[in-house]
Amino acid sequence: MGSASKSVEDMIEASSGVHFSGFHMDGTESRNSGLDQLTTSTDDVHRQPFVIGVAGGAASGKTTVCDMIIDQLRDQRVVLVNQDSFYLNLTEEELAQVHEYNFDHPDAFDTEQLLSSMEKLMHGQAVDIPVYDSKSYKNNVLPSRRVNPSDVIILEGILIFHDPRVRDLLNMKIFVDTDADVRLARRIRRDTVEKGRDIDVVLNQYSKFVKPAFDDFILPTKKYADIIIPRGGDNHVAIDLIVQHIRTKLGQHDLCKIYPNLYVIQSTFQIRGMHTLIRDSQTTKHDFVFYADRLIRLVVEHGLGHLPFTEKQVITPTESVYTGVDFCKRLCGVSVIRSGESMENALRACCKGIKIGKILIHREGDNGQQLIYEKLPKDISDRHVLLLDPILGTGNSAVQAISLLIRKGVPESNIIFLNLISAPKGIHVVCKRYPRIKIVTSEIEMGLNDDFRVIPGMGEFGDRYFGTDDDDQVVAPKQ
Repeated sequence: MGSASKSVEDMIEASSGVHFSGFHMDGTESRNSGLDQLTTSTDDVHRQPFVIGVAGGAASGKTTVCDMIIDQLRDQRVVLVNQDSFYLNLTEEELAQVHEYNFDHPDAFDTEQLLSSMEKLMHGQAVDIPVYDSKSYKNNVLPSRRVNPSDVIILEGILIFHDPRVRDLLNMKIFVDTDADVRLARRIRRDTVEKGRDIDVVLNQYSKFVKPAFDDFILPTKKYADIIIPRGGDNHVAIDLIVQHIRTKLGQHDLCKIYPNLYVIQSTFQIRGMHTLIRDSQTTKHDFVFYADRLIRLVVEHGLGHLPFTEKQVITPTESVYTGVDFCKRLCGVSVIRSGESMENALRACCKGIKIGKILIHREGDNGQQLIYEKLPKDISDRHVLLLDPILGTGNSAVQAISLLIRKGVPESNIIFLNLISAPKGIHVVCKRYPRIKIVTSEIEMGLNDDFRVIPGMGEFGDRYFGTDDDDQVVAPKQ
C-alpha cells in the first residue's frame, strides 16, 4: 500500500487493536489484499463503486459497524445490502422441522441471486432486493426493496467471505471479531426480547448449529479480511480511522492510482449538484456562470494547497504566539485564451495582486494546435505557475502550453494545471509526457466522441460562460 494508506493502518493497529492483512498478530504475512490491487486498465476508466464487505459471527456487531460507517459517509451515496435478504425459501418439509434447519450454513443462502444483484449494482443498474420474512421463512412475502446504484456498496453477512466469487467483488473486507460470550449474550437478548423466542430453544439452536457453523464456516474466512475489528461497534476509534481510510480510497479515481501527479477533488453532493447544473443544456447563462465560478474557486483553492510553504509565527491581538504558514510569494497564473480566462477572477480572489499571463492556441479537432499569441511575466522562470484551462480534452493544447512554459525556463515541477473536467486521453497524454507537473481537476469524464469533444462534458465552455456563439472569432489581444 502507499505511504498515506499505510500510516492510517499503523494508527489503527496501534490505537484500536485493528489488524490489517499482511500484519497478523503472529507476525506472519497474509495473502494480498484486494483493497489496493489495480485491476482497471488504463483504457477502462469507468468509475466503479467502492464495495465494502463486513463479515463476522452472528451478533458480533456487524450491523452496528455498518451503521457507523454509513453515518460518517453521509455526504456520499451509500447503500447497504444484507446477505440475510438472500436466504432460500424453506420447503414444506423444512418448515415442518424449522428448528432443525441450519440458517448459518452456506447452503442456506441463494448466492447466485446475491451475485446477480451485486453485478447489476456495480454496473450502474438499480435492483430489487428481496426482503426476507423471518416469520414465514420466505423472501417473496414482503415487498422487495429497490436499491439504486451508489458510490459505496456495503455488503454485510456472516458468510460473505465464504464464496470466492463474492470475495472478488469486494474492495475492502472487514471482519468484526467479537468474543463468543458477548455474541451469545447478545443473541439471547435479541431472540428472546425482540423475537419472543424461548431461551431453551435459543440455546439449543446455538449449541447445535450456530457455534459449529461459526467454527466450520465463518471463523476460517477471517484470514481473507483486510481489516479485523475487535469489539465491533464498541471500537469507535477503529471505525473513525477506517472511515478515513475509506475516504482516501473514495477520493482516488483509478487514474490517480496510475499517475500520482493527478489530483481529483473529493466529490460531495454539493459538487455533484453544481456539475449537474453546469452540464445541463437548459441551464441559463447566469446560472452557468454562477455555479461554474463556485466550482472553479474550489479547484483553485485545492491547487493552491499544492504550493510550497514556510512556517511563520505571528503575534495575535491577545499577545499570544500563533505558529502558522506563509503563502508562496513567487506565484503567477497563466490562462489559455479564451475559456481559461473564466478562471482568472477566482485566482485573483484567492491571491491578491497575482500576475496573470495569457496564451492563445488555435485548436482544430484532434490535431493542428498552433501557438498564436503569448504574454507572460518576464520573471516567470522564477515563479510557480498555475495553468488555467477549464477542460482537458485530447491534451494537445495543454502540451503546447506546458511546452511553452518550459521553454521559458519554468521547471516542470513548478507547474500546476487546473481544470474543471478532464478526459482520460488528455490525462494520459499530459502525465506521460510531463510526469512532474500536477493536474488538479474536479471530475474525470468518460472519454471523447468522434469530434474529439469531451463526453458527457458541458459543451463549449467559453461560449456558455461568456455568452457568445460558435461563429464568434477569437482575436489575439494587441500587444
